[in-house]
Amino acid sequence: MSDAKSLSLSVLDLVPVRTGQSSVQAVTASMSLARRADELGYRRYWFAEHHNMPAVASTAPPVLIAAAAMQTSRVRVGSGGVMLPNHAPLIVAEQFAVLEAIAPGRVDLGIGRAPGSDPVITQLLRRSGTTSEVEQFPQHITDILKLVGAEGATVRFTSGGEYEVHATPAASGVPEVWLLGSSDYSATLAAAYGLPYVFANHFAGDGLERAMELYRKQFQPSEHLDAPRTFVTANAVAAATTEEAEERALPQLRQFARLRSNKPMRALETVDEALATPSDPLEQSLVDGVRSRWFVGTGPDVAAGLREFAARYGVDEVMISPAAGTYAAEPLDASPGRTQTLELLADELG
Repeated sequence: MSDAKSLSLSVLDLVPVRTGQSSVQAVTASMSLARRADELGYRRYWFAEHHNMPAVASTAPPVLIAAAAMQTSRVRVGSGGVMLPNHAPLIVAEQFAVLEAIAPGRVDLGIGRAPGSDPVITQLLRRSGTTSEVEQFPQHITDILKLVGAEGATVRFTSGGEYEVHATPAASGVPEVWLLGSSDYSATLAAAYGLPYVFANHFAGDGLERAMELYRKQFQPSEHLDAPRTFVTANAVAAATTEEAEERALPQLRQFARLRSNKPMRALETVDEALATPSDPLEQSLVDGVRSRWFVGTGPDVAAGLREFAARYGVDEVMISPAAGTYAAEPLDASPGRTQTLELLADELG
């Protein structure tokens, strides 16, 4: 079980884009946040994969991971996650083999089964539709695990010949592979493959307890891992006062509500815009439902909530998505609210 001394924190970054902010400024803000997380002692810094969304610039995790790796020295950098139906397994293996060469011993390859966007975008990424790729997910996981290793994989032709394939010519280390998911499927697959597992609680919420139970009960030791290994994710906003924290949480909460009510997506509101435009009853009910799962408040309050959350699920690590919004007067190339969240929680949790 976790306690105040043993709880580690990690970061999940979607590279949010707010009103009036360019992609250049959004990425610059995220790189600054990654450097600060490294300085503060956070365990991991992962980038999500989403496509064709006006408020999210994390479309290419490997590129962002490489940039963050070059600007940090200690924190593990990785994907949360690469959405495998969008990509050929060899491409993923090659990209992360290169990342392992750039930042030896501190690369995580988090893999998800969802497309991270709509079917049109998935077809543009793969040019082959979506169903067959999802169905081949387990085999693709096996392929990646073999390809990134020093021994590589062997392709066997129906004619009887063989062909050796390596993600990199001379691997001296491999990225740590994690399975991500928001359903029982990924939990049971991670258990069967003997891989570490993360439930996407920051996005899904429902089913966390069951997924954790399934993973731990069904886990089969493997060459990758001898016992279940998991952590939990959560949305968090910490500020000097509860009022400021609630205000900074509002833009992302309203964005979640828009997503769940199928409203058109747009750039993330500033705090000022969110406060100036009250939500309609439907949106407000969705905001309230999402807010009930978030950790919002002062540093001590959020830290206490995260400790309790970690203890409830028997983990020693929580990966936070720092969901603090930005006031209109704050710099476009920085994320003061997200930085403040990381700093306040580092102060409380050491």
